[in-house]
Amino acid sequence: MSLTKEEIAAWFRQLQLHICSELEAEDGKAKFKEDSWERPGGGGGHTRVVQHGNVFEKGGVNFSAVHGQLADNIVKALGLDDNQFFATGVSIVIHPINPFVPIIHMNVRYFELGDGTYWFGGGIDLTPHYIQEQDARFFHQALKNTCDRFDASYYPEFKKWADDYFFIKHRNETRGIGGIFFDRLKEDELHTKQQRWEFVKAVGETFAPTYRALVAKNKSANYSDENLRWRNVRRGRYVEFNLVYDKGTKFGLETDGRIESILMSLPETASWVYNHQAEMDSLEHATQQLLVKDLNWA
Repeated sequence: MSLTKEEIAAWFRQLQLHICSELEAEDGKAKFKEDSWERPGGGGGHTRVVQHGNVFEKGGVNFSAVHGQLADNIVKALGLDDNQFFATGVSIVIHPINPFVPIIHMNVRYFELGDGTYWFGGGIDLTPHYIQEQDARFFHQALKNTCDRFDASYYPEFKKWADDYFFIKHRNETRGIGGIFFDRLKEDELHTKQQRWEFVKAVGETFAPTYRALVAKNKSANYSDENLRWRNVRRGRYVEFNLVYDKGTKFGLETDGRIESILMSLPETASWVYNHQAEMDSLEHATQQLLVKDLNWA
């Protein structure tokens, strides 16, 4: 029996609930608030947001399963032959309080057209305010381990894709230390649809244990007002990427998605300091030197 879009959506919904439970356990205080919504054009979702916890200042774990008719400009931009679509997935962004705990993003998704054309997409990437090489290596090794279970070519290919995608062109710097990113995965001569799906599920299951380990290691680190100012500058870069380049943000806006869910990825506070320059030999300057593509972390 072939894999159905309903089965995929149901699994994504359970992934959302599981990750929220894991994050609540790590925070120890904050609880997710859920808003269920319907899309006027078809379908809907469940937005789950956490705020003002012990660890997490603001974060969201969103699930959606939407369907309907794509606008002509999207059909043209995506090079499609059909305008009837179904899209489902989970999207996560977490903004911690402590500057030494990194921002994390994950998205796993499935897209299907009325004519049966389909693909999977997604990935996980990390945006530390302060890049710690030990943490960067741990994060990338966890992703590589997941990828290698399915195909040895996945990690190098999807890491490069992430390096290229999560790049702030107008700043000439990466958003963070990257991770993996993939899109339009479907069956081919080497992979069945079920195998692609098992990989996407494994990526989703990698999120909680990997991020919880990084949070547990750093959430009690001491920090100063200067560290917080730097955190907010780095958050500003995150905002710039999401509003200027992020394809998910653009797709949500162009398909009349729920605006609160689309902009859930933005932090509660961020800063844009005019001509900000990190002092030489500072932790901030050291981080800036690592905001480049193609670093080998694993």
